[in-house]
Amino acid sequence: LIAFTRQAGGKFSIGVMKPDGSGERILTEGFHNEGPTWAPNGRVLMFFRDSTGQNGGPSLYSIDITGYNERRIPTPSFASDPAWSPLLD
Repeated sequence: LIAFTRQAGGKFSIGVMKPDGSGERILTEGFHNEGPTWAPNGRVLMFFRDSTGQNGGPSLYSIDITGYNERRIPTPSFASDPAWSPLLD
């Protein structure tokens, strides 16, 4: 599968599709989601979401490829552009 970001209608979506462009599935959408990267196990994507408002700013999130189990990853300050280490420890 290929992970991608799409912008449409004022929202940024994170999705996956087959290499030939078929089977597209949107996993999550919001004000500004970008930078999906695959977990080494191939079952989870990490991405960053920029939110608006007084407490807004970029944060890291993960979601499994079924589109469920989205969660915010705690960081000490704003974070963006995640990348997984090839090392598993």
